[in-house]
Amino acid sequence: MVNIPVDDYIFQCPIEAQSKLRKIRDYILEVAPDAQERTDYFGIPGYSYEGYDYNGMFAWFSFKKPYIRIHVRPPVIQEHETELSGYKTTKSIVSFPLDKELPEHLIKKLVLASIKVMKEMKEKS
Repeated sequence: MVNIPVDDYIFQCPIEAQSKLRKIRDYILEVAPDAQERTDYFGIPGYSYEGYDYNGMFAWFSFKKPYIRIHVRPPVIQEHETELSGYKTTKSIVSFPLDKELPEHLIKKLVLASIKVMKEMKEKS
């Protein structure tokens, strides 16, 4: 896939989603300031550190109407099941309703947990 600028990805989304996409981006970068920002892995904004499995990818974000979504490594969602009980989830995606505030603390916690899972996987190998 082509690596387009994250700003371009955000700009192509509906105007009502853009400010929340910028917020989720900021939240990820606040807890992982040295991460590489890229869109070439799934065509959505993702974050990675070199030297790890899965191309070092640990978090992504996306828009799928009517949700702002964060994607993290399994088993992060399962490990935070209680905290995520009010949200739509899959094995690796949490969907936050566009018409609600983004839970900053929870998003940061999920990203940090995903980084931890990635680092633990490397230690086991």
